[in-house]
Amino acid sequence: MNDRKNTERHGQAARGWMPVIAAAVLLLPVAATAQEQDAESKALDSTATQWQYQFAYQTNEYKNDLLDNGQPRPEGLTDYLQLRIVAPMPFESFTLLPRLTIRHYENSQGQSGLGNTELFGLIIPKKWDWGSGRVGIGPLVTFPGDKQVARDEWGYGFAAAVVNTSGPWFYGLLFTQSWRSLDPRTVAPGTSDTNPLGIAPFLNYRLGKGWYIGNGDMVATYDWNSKKFYLPIGVRVGKVLVRDKGSWNFYAEYQTALIYKDWPGSAIDSSVRVNVTYTMPVGR
Repeated sequence: MNDRKNTERHGQAARGWMPVIAAAVLLLPVAATAQEQDAESKALDSTATQWQYQFAYQTNEYKNDLLDNGQPRPEGLTDYLQLRIVAPMPFESFTLLPRLTIRHYENSQGQSGLGNTELFGLIIPKKWDWGSGRVGIGPLVTFPGDKQVARDEWGYGFAAAVVNTSGPWFYGLLFTQSWRSLDPRTVAPGTSDTNPLGIAPFLNYRLGKGWYIGNGDMVATYDWNSKKFYLPIGVRVGKVLVRDKGSWNFYAEYQTALIYKDWPGSAIDSSVRVNVTYTMPVGR
């Protein structure tokens, strides 16, 4: 019986993706007339065909209100260090874009360790890449992490993204859906193996001379078990330095929770992230 329920939940999550993928494909004819990306725009774009090395540190404080059941809202992890590597693999008819994310977390009890390392590979067909943007979809896997700060189990799922550049604007959406282990920042109670759907909209506006402003790492989540929605909001200010052999992207961002009252998990009260990313075209 439990297996049947889990299968139904898996199917529900998969069906929820269909309108998203269809909408992304419908964007192709609209964006096909856009101009090519310049080096500054590519430095903001994690789906561009270039090597990327990202180092980030984030510290978090959480809401301490009560849930609907009268229990205190659970607290999340206090801070983490992040290493992210994107290693493009161009082929004749498509580009495979593997992205590896490793985080070292610490909780409020002083315990620390590696989180559930995430690896996904966007598959971007050539006809889905119009120069200034692209659409991709591919598998996602998470590796076991340290029990104090993560789940000691494997996870699996898929990711999809659509991005575009228009003048000074760079914008898009990233979606992730997985089963079993999940990012401990978004833990929500429930008996299903289906993790919350991750929806990450991003919008950046270039101010000139390498400066830009954006909404930051704004990952909204929908929990299939409780049918509740969580939405953070943030602001990012950054500076891109374009060099002959690659580009540097420095930024700082602030985030808080916008929609969280009914959310059964932790909710950010305030978080601050500092980041440096180095991007390098393929072949350099």
